[in-house]
Amino acid sequence: MRDAGLTAERGLAVDSDTVGVVASSNFGNVDTVVSVLDTIHAETVAGTSPMDLPNASSNVIASSVAIRFGLRGPNLMVCNGATGGLDAVRWAVTMIATGRVERVLVVGTEPATEPVRRILHGGRPLDGAAALVVESSQSVAERGVPAQAWLGHFVRTASLVECVLQLAEADRGTQPSSWQVPPGGAPGDLLPGVPRIDLTSSWGQCSGALGVLQCAAAVGWFSDHDTGTVYATAGTPAESTAGLALTGGAT
Repeated sequence: MRDAGLTAERGLAVDSDTVGVVASSNFGNVDTVVSVLDTIHAETVAGTSPMDLPNASSNVIASSVAIRFGLRGPNLMVCNGATGGLDAVRWAVTMIATGRVERVLVVGTEPATEPVRRILHGGRPLDGAAALVVESSQSVAERGVPAQAWLGHFVRTASLVECVLQLAEADRGTQPSSWQVPPGGAPGDLLPGVPRIDLTSSWGQCSGALGVLQCAAAVGWFSDHDTGTVYATAGTPAESTAGLALTGGAT
């Protein structure tokens, strides 16, 4: 949020009602759920504490972020598997496009805890978070802040091949500068010659955070290059509209 110019020394630099939050996580509340279930199994419901109930809700991530920074715009939690991160970006776009809010803080996060490792059958999970600020082009111009990247064409299909073909058609055949591929890579005959980046090879199984991490990585890529297009695909990619800017990104 500092990177996007939304915070100052004394707090928010914009009206709190103009900032929404969308968070994506599939395992964020797993520890609490497992703990509560273990307690019920050993002691029945009489052994549970009402203090655990708020943390058992998936929305504890999005709501905690909003409370921490005083963000009073729409608040949404996404927990829908591998596409969650990009779907979170899509929902941010929808909120802005429909006039609900001027900008949205998008967060993707997953924990690396023992219950999560058991769910992933011993796989190495991401332990951290990535965040973006998605903002309307009008708001960017009014605030006088630089747009670090622009959200272009988004496509959501059941097929990775169809998704890439539709994106390429929307970009009128322009070759992307790089491709943030889904876990496990992609067929070799898709976008031949385009550099491929699999963030899960470095960060582990990112699950609901992957799409947000991919977009944050794209912001970092653009900071080192003058122009270009980066495709991000995480499972089945999300839909969006053009004319929206990423004004801040962090991992």
